[in-house]
Amino acid sequence: MKVFLAGATGVIGRRLVPLLVERGHEVTGMTRSEEKAPALREAGATPAVCDVFDAEAVRAAVARSEAEAVIHQLTDLPQELKPRQLERAYAANDRIRREGTRNLVEAAAAAGARRVVAQSIAFVYAPSGPTVVDEEHPLYEDAPPPFTDSVAAVEELERAVTGDRRFEGLALRYGFFYGSGSAYAGDGYVAGEVRRRRFPQIGHGDGVFSFIHVDDAAAATVAALEGGDPGIYNVVDDEPAPMREWLPVYADAVGAKRPMRVPKLIARLVAGSYAVMLATELRGASNDRAKRELGWHPRHASWRTGFREALG
Repeated sequence: MKVFLAGATGVIGRRLVPLLVERGHEVTGMTRSEEKAPALREAGATPAVCDVFDAEAVRAAVARSEAEAVIHQLTDLPQELKPRQLERAYAANDRIRREGTRNLVEAAAAAGARRVVAQSIAFVYAPSGPTVVDEEHPLYEDAPPPFTDSVAAVEELERAVTGDRRFEGLALRYGFFYGSGSAYAGDGYVAGEVRRRRFPQIGHGDGVFSFIHVDDAAAATVAALEGGDPGIYNVVDDEPAPMREWLPVYADAVGAKRPMRVPKLIARLVAGSYAVMLATELRGASNDRAKRELGWHPRHASWRTGFREALG
């Protein structure tokens, strides 16, 4: 299959290119940096250098690739997601989800692509009902700033991809990434904050997190490209867990002391309402649909072993 991969040099894209090539797909990898084009060639892809906000350039690049499928893995987030700087960071990423997705979708349709697979996130569910939810659970539309706009942007991305009848659209709601190149990598931002004891458990740590190793996320993306009905899928591991359970294990895996615990009031003053919401109210995501309908199973079935194997 001829595949156009937007975000080919990102955390997931770097893993996808060799996987796709290995499975016999003809890959065109989009990047906005000419300097990254040689690495794409070395990995077996044809580079396409353009900016996703340039609609005409994107349409031309996808047309040249004769894409039968388009994979959208574009993001725009800094390496350091400091709580008080999230609004500016999320605004750039939200723009990609809105404008960038729209440009890719239109280019895919114009080229006659039959399938579009796009990156979404699994930590957008409303903090209501059970602690672990499936894809039918409502999203957190009244989330605290700066995440309010981000939830709306996620909804817009997913509607653009799964609601267009010109192609088969699948949105993959990934959990929190860990593994090389991610914020939760052993040398990533979160690990550094945990080692400095700046990443405490907040309150009782009831917020339920769903993790996914970056290699498993890439494998799920290939499965979504090659099969499964159009729709939305949670791509997470088998064990959503509250912060109070996973954080000490993570700290141990990155060689840090056991994290401190701080009251919600103090955390809200220092880190903001969004960080408190994650730590105390976040809902975990079930991967049952992805395993059942995509035939995908995470190799790192649980963060308990995954952290130790990938971060130590």
